[in-house]
Amino acid sequence: MIKYFFQDKSEGQLGELDSFKKGSWIYAEAPTDDELVGLMTQLELEPGHLEDAQDEDEMPRLEREGDKTYLFVRFAYKSSRGDIETAPLLIVLAPDFVLTMSPTHLPALDVLLRRRGQLVTTQRAKLILLILSNISDQYDMFINQTSRQIKAIRSRLRGTGIRNQDLIAFVTIEDELNEFLTSLQPTNAALRRLLVGRQLRLEEDQDIVEDLLLNNEQSIEGIRSNLRSISNIRESYSAISSNNLNQTITVLTLATILVALPNVFFGMYGMNVPLPFQKRDWIFEAIIAVNITLIIGIVVYARRKRII
Repeated sequence: MIKYFFQDKSEGQLGELDSFKKGSWIYAEAPTDDELVGLMTQLELEPGHLEDAQDEDEMPRLEREGDKTYLFVRFAYKSSRGDIETAPLLIVLAPDFVLTMSPTHLPALDVLLRRRGQLVTTQRAKLILLILSNISDQYDMFINQTSRQIKAIRSRLRGTGIRNQDLIAFVTIEDELNEFLTSLQPTNAALRRLLVGRQLRLEEDQDIVEDLLLNNEQSIEGIRSNLRSISNIRESYSAISSNNLNQTITVLTLATILVALPNVFFGMYGMNVPLPFQKRDWIFEAIIAVNITLIIGIVVYARRKRII
């Protein structure tokens, strides 16, 4: 699917065109082979870079070919299964147009279309920075959601109420955060090259690029903080589980001893052999008293040694 959007300073609102026009924003979403060939022919684009844009594992980078700049970034989105994933986005900056190409729907498009009055496609640098800003905001939203999820699990740790589902969720969260990290770090490197290079005239927009860099750095630090929190929660849960297991084993061992001791005496006096004092009337009470004394002595010793 290919869409053409155009708006200059003289027009009041962003409009969608039927075909290409100089100064337009070309939005390509999961283009077919025929559409790719048409774009390459009409806009004189580098075929290799368009093919790279279809690779789901393509990493952010910045390339320059003739009078065109190819900026690869990755954006976060929620898939139809509800998973949070990232996908590559190719941004082509040319003297007469801006092209964005992605294998799946770009959430930034919906945000920009809701703010039609603020979007001027002929201002190439500002358009690109708006797209990148919305991508950065999307990352922030998912990172904040992840932080709240981690805090909810951490609150259950105080009552040792973490479930197996929580531990499984940690694996998914870690995968998502690591994917965000591998996307944002090279994106920042590409933005720095964009800031110091001559691909775009950023005299009026340098502050926006610097804000993007700062926001991405904060997002990266937030990701690392979440990863550390997950690691700490997992280690704490492991320590608590081990301590609870040791206490359970200690209690069961002590209970076994307390049950076994009386059985020794009752078993001895239950045998059909002559035993001391077996014909005395008080022998039963004596055996009970000895057992109670031994049990009390073991319990007192265990408490002094902080076994129980």
